[in-house]
Amino acid sequence: MGKKIAVVLTYYFEDSEYTEPAKAFKEAGHELTVIEKEKGKTVKGKQGTAEVTVDASIDDVNSSDFDALLIPGGFSPDQLRADDRFVQFTKAFMTDKKPVFAICHGPQLLINAKALDGRKATGYTSIRVDMENAGADVVDKEVVVCQDQLVTSRTPDDIPAFNRESLALLEK
Repeated sequence: MGKKIAVVLTYYFEDSEYTEPAKAFKEAGHELTVIEKEKGKTVKGKQGTAEVTVDASIDDVNSSDFDALLIPGGFSPDQLRADDRFVQFTKAFMTDKKPVFAICHGPQLLINAKALDGRKATGYTSIRVDMENAGADVVDKEVVVCQDQLVTSRTPDDIPAFNRESLALLEK
């Protein structure tokens, strides 16, 4: 049976870091719900190749409605972490030990959620010091799986490994 995956997303996400995992999750039978501030609006990726219609407002969802969380990178996570509703939503997944998949700049939301302390993780080069300052054991690998809950990757080049490990975790 497919899992329900929340996707937190806003303008200027990294196109392929949403489209490729979304495609892989859907092909595996999972259901995605794109969450932003406003339901029904269209958000565009920073490369201009992806446009996504928002399925739900952050005000209308609860982490208990979902089995996992996807945080694509780009500029989206930095914008979302300025809104405490998204920070608390993200934190709830970590607290409840539900799978969280964060690629590139995605861990920025985890930093603000104070959810990286003691975790092994990776992310885009420019946020690794921030991740370390948040208590993460940061490694430079294409994909890191921590405590059968958190999957992180560095860049779009890592998407195949990111998808593989994320899908494997959803099967557990």
